[in-house]
Amino acid sequence: MATEIPQSHQNPDPQISLYYQTRAAHHAVVTSDWLAQAQAAVGHHPEDAVSDNSSLKSAGGEESGNGYSVVNEFNNWRKQPDLAEAVAAIRALASVIRSSQATTMMELEIELKKASDSLKSWDTTSISLTAGCDLFMRYVTRTSALEYEDFNSAKSRLLERAERFGEISYKARKIIAMLSQDFIFDGCTILVHGFSRVVLEVLRTAAQNRKLFRVFCTEGRPDRTGLRLSNELAKHDVPVKLLIDSAVAYSMDEVDIVFVGADGVVESGGIINMMGTYQIALVAKSMNKPVYVAAESYKFARLYPLDQKDMVPAIRPIDFGVPLPSKVEVETSARDYTPPQYLTFLFTDLGVLSPSVVSDELIQLYL
Repeated sequence: MATEIPQSHQNPDPQISLYYQTRAAHHAVVTSDWLAQAQAAVGHHPEDAVSDNSSLKSAGGEESGNGYSVVNEFNNWRKQPDLAEAVAAIRALASVIRSSQATTMMELEIELKKASDSLKSWDTTSISLTAGCDLFMRYVTRTSALEYEDFNSAKSRLLERAERFGEISYKARKIIAMLSQDFIFDGCTILVHGFSRVVLEVLRTAAQNRKLFRVFCTEGRPDRTGLRLSNELAKHDVPVKLLIDSAVAYSMDEVDIVFVGADGVVESGGIINMMGTYQIALVAKSMNKPVYVAAESYKFARLYPLDQKDMVPAIRPIDFGVPLPSKVEVETSARDYTPPQYLTFLFTDLGVLSPSVVSDELIQLYL
């Protein structure tokens, strides 16, 4: 049964993807072994954890049960431009545990489930939001040891696991950036599409490592997110060339690597991403250029699209700057599906994966 969301917390216009509204405005079961590897890879800084925990508490997580809204908490977190929507959801769910007045584990798990369903219902077009909530629930609540402890101890352990999962997710970009560095070589030209925070982290890390490369940024119509990425790269003295979206094939012979982000990684090993990714991958494949995807593991979703229309539609308004006759139909879909045969590698916080092994990783995450 679907959780009913108060009118004030609902998406004001369900036809428009809130995921893309946020992007425009701003521009997992995980094992303990993997946590240790992740911390070793990026360097565990105690001050980061202190900062994260203190900011969690200051975001409204101490409110009482009746006055607490997980959607409001989530909206507070997602106002931070550098915080992924899934991580904002994970931190909001962690605050549910902290503010809960439940007296049994069953009550607490029901409360968490309702909060998770509320977040997923708030924007059904966001793949990473749904996947992040599902992975959080599986990681945090799947531990048989909780059955043998008193409730307060069990709740403390639950909160500890929740905050640990939030920390892992928050540091995912740094891990991906580290793993990708061997694939960026001096003198290469990298084509990127739109604005991806994880791709920006990859390129920023390469620049900090004093690698010499240049970047072709597509404009990323209609919200022109590529302009923001080009501005960010220019701040790090990375040579950037801005392309109109239709100039991809024209410029591909100068490109050595294509690097894109992903809204979601699906069971086939393909990706769902910003509109235009599919055609870029098609051109790159035809010209034997590798296509690399940078995506955090909380974007791994239990989806298996069969074609471009076999997805929950994500709609965004498009303004052409001139009035159009009412009989003219405008394609407003915000994303497309790129099948796995057009992708070379996926750089994730779980490692560097070929598209063919993504389904195995998904099974491990959701098991």
